[in-house]
Amino acid sequence: MDLTTCLKSLLLLIRQYRDSRTAHCAAQLQRQVEELSGLKCDQLLSSGQVLPSECVSGLVELVGNPNTSPTLTSAIISLLAHLACDEESREILHSSYNLTSTLASVIHCHSATPREPLVLQCLQVLQKLTYNTRIFESTNYIHELVAFLMTNIRSHNEDVLVSCLGLMANLCRDNHSVQSHVKSLDNLKPFYRTLINFLAHNSLTVVVFTLSILSSLTLNEKVGEKLFDAKNIHQTFQLVFNIIVNGDGTLTRKYSVDLLVDLLKNHKIADFLTRYQHFSACVSQVLGLLQSKDPESAAKVLELLLAMCSVSGLRSLLCKVVFKPVGAKLRAAARRPVGGLDPGCKAEPGPALVQWLSLPVEGAESCSLQALRLLNELLEEALGTEAVPNCVFSFVELLVPVLVGLLKGLEPANGDAHLRRHCHRITHVTSLLLLLCTDDSTRSFVSCQVSVQLCLSQVESLLSCCHGHNPLMPLPSSSDNDLSQVCAEALLKTLELMSKLRQQVKDMETSFYRMLQDQRIVTPLSLALTSHRRECVQTGLSLLFEASPLPDFPSLVLGESIAANNAYRQREADLSVKRVAVQEVQAPRTNSSVLESSNGSLRSVHSLVEKIQIGLELQEQVKDSHVSEIIDIYEQKLSAFASKEGRLQDLLEAKALALSQADRLIAQFRVQRAQAEAEARKLGGLLKDAERRREDLQGELSNQVLEVERSKADMEELLQHNARLQQDSEEHQALKGAYNTLLNRFNESERLLKELQTSHISLTKQNDTLRKNHEALQLQHERMVSVMEERGEEIRSLQSDLQQKNNNITALHGELRAEEEKLKKLDQERSALEETVDVLRKELNKTEQARKDASIKASSLELQRSQLEMKLKQKEDELSKHSAMIAMIHSLSSGKMKSDVNLSL
Repeated sequence: MDLTTCLKSLLLLIRQYRDSRTAHCAAQLQRQVEELSGLKCDQLLSSGQVLPSECVSGLVELVGNPNTSPTLTSAIISLLAHLACDEESREILHSSYNLTSTLASVIHCHSATPREPLVLQCLQVLQKLTYNTRIFESTNYIHELVAFLMTNIRSHNEDVLVSCLGLMANLCRDNHSVQSHVKSLDNLKPFYRTLINFLAHNSLTVVVFTLSILSSLTLNEKVGEKLFDAKNIHQTFQLVFNIIVNGDGTLTRKYSVDLLVDLLKNHKIADFLTRYQHFSACVSQVLGLLQSKDPESAAKVLELLLAMCSVSGLRSLLCKVVFKPVGAKLRAAARRPVGGLDPGCKAEPGPALVQWLSLPVEGAESCSLQALRLLNELLEEALGTEAVPNCVFSFVELLVPVLVGLLKGLEPANGDAHLRRHCHRITHVTSLLLLLCTDDSTRSFVSCQVSVQLCLSQVESLLSCCHGHNPLMPLPSSSDNDLSQVCAEALLKTLELMSKLRQQVKDMETSFYRMLQDQRIVTPLSLALTSHRRECVQTGLSLLFEASPLPDFPSLVLGESIAANNAYRQREADLSVKRVAVQEVQAPRTNSSVLESSNGSLRSVHSLVEKIQIGLELQEQVKDSHVSEIIDIYEQKLSAFASKEGRLQDLLEAKALALSQADRLIAQFRVQRAQAEAEARKLGGLLKDAERRREDLQGELSNQVLEVERSKADMEELLQHNARLQQDSEEHQALKGAYNTLLNRFNESERLLKELQTSHISLTKQNDTLRKNHEALQLQHERMVSVMEERGEEIRSLQSDLQQKNNNITALHGELRAEEEKLKKLDQERSALEETVDVLRKELNKTEQARKDASIKASSLELQRSQLEMKLKQKEDELSKHSAMIAMIHSLSSGKMKSDVNLSL
């Protein structure tokens, strides 16, 4: 079954299931959805057809309906994920079909059971849809989705943890509205603590997602200053580089590169990276990833290198790594024909860049263009220095033949897509060659490789592609992404390259001036002069300055073409305002009228050409001198008619595009109208219930009124009986109380109805207020963008001041070296003094030893002295005793005896 038949069957089954939700219809629809999932659906959503739009709208409506069975919902989500195969399809699903809000509502409905496979599937598809997509905080179910993600991240639910972290990283990245909403929640601090704990997780993917969330939420706050301060930032750099080089897969590497790119936007962290001591080694390892054959990984690596080139301090370091001296391997890689990558030259990043930019445009278009832009940045930095290293010249010598080879191989027969990609690459290659022509030494390499035949064949091919092999058919004025604009830009860049090399290459100047006088060059030149891009206008003006003095340059036709382009742009601007009010029925009629007018003008042009040819055949015998002037006049008229035809063709394409956009808006409006009708039916049901209750109360009230009237009649009859008068009066009072109760209930019902109406009116006003707030926030965003530009100017001035400070630091370094010389002399004197101190210290030790010996001898003599004093004291005691005895003997004895005794003593 082909794709169209399958889509028609799917649309029929969607309508059948919408009318009758039976198990049989659900099974048939699920089988058809699974069958469509097995078909190739590339570029299905971006084709602008009505049938796929109707099918996708119906499928999204079924996914958002809670009554749809989970198995059918899962099959539909798988199909939608299969359709979102490229970035354009994902953007269409998000913006035109509101799939993000629908999947968020499904997650909200099953938030109580987060481990269900359907929830995990929705999280994975949402992570795929929201990557590099800004989600507004006012989108439906975004608040509930953020609450669900934060709850499951804090609960450490391993089943959905990685998907929740990845989706949270997508929602918070470069999205101030979601960041403000997350920061306003009450459980923010516990959420931060949980994320900080995840930094020690054993899964690198979890660590990368966590770092991405923390950088988005806390980079300019106190928590972020602590996490990414000077102490921790070098460890963070090492961790991120290790994950990029040795990550778990392409997804982890992709988010790691995005994290480092976001960190580089902070000037403080970018300055830290310029001073990171292992930067060159890490960049060499990252450049080693270019040796692989994975275009997605190579594209992310080149994106990271381009982001590093935006930092002036890092660009010079990158030049040293990329343009390091290379040997025979680089020359062999440059001479090798374009093809696969050689794994044998992993240590040299130059061959990898050359081989990625040499790949065919069908396989790795983004890698080739990114490699060219990277080389443009690096060579601009390298050639801007005062002394260009020899390794740069050797690299340029090997690069130029590869670049010249990329200018060949333009084949218009391969289709518009191939032609557009090839013209994009020609523009980047010629820009790089023009950069090499700014230096005299590198210009010689370019002039040796670029020949006149190559440039002429390139210009002729581009002119034939622009004009469809018709020299009088002008280019349509359209957007920058249009094929004609791309071809025109590549053509003018090639002419500018010829202008740069006209003095160095033989016969280049003659060929350059001849091409400037070609009639076909007028329309691309007019497109460049009327473009809104500064670079295109400058290129056009430089070529116009070269071409205006030439004698055969069609300046009059150029003026008419510029005027026609301006008039066409003005008419398109007027039509874009009126295009909103165009009805759906009028579009085919307008397209048919434009087509008829276009065909009529084409027939008139062909008839005019035939008449000119017949007239020229009749005048072959008569050599009229005014034939060339008549041909010029008719050529101008033919150019004007062809220009009008081109404008009509563009108008037809614009109307067709408007019709496709209207169909897409109608499909989106049908989805929104279905939701609004469901809400209206719910409100209508509530209103009917209120009316029914009011009618019941009205009937009860009428019955009570009848009873009151009967009671009055009974009272008139029972007035004659005094005994029963009191009893009837009491019954009357009771019935009157019941009547008042019912009347109060009726009034309460009316009051509730009025409150519902008031709340409906207030909700309408609130919706208008939110819309005005959104417009005010949009204006505030534009003002902030202008403020950021002013801050960028201030930063550039500060960078110049920083350069001056660096020069001062260099002078201070010289003074520091002189002080160091003085310090060396003082160190020598200090060493001599230390030797003298050592000698004195030895003598002091000897003196101290002698003092210790003397003190020991003194202590021994002191001991002997104390012993002698004790003996002397004993002798004195004995002498005193003897004296006392003598005195007593003297007192008893005579004087003679006394003298004898004294004499004996």
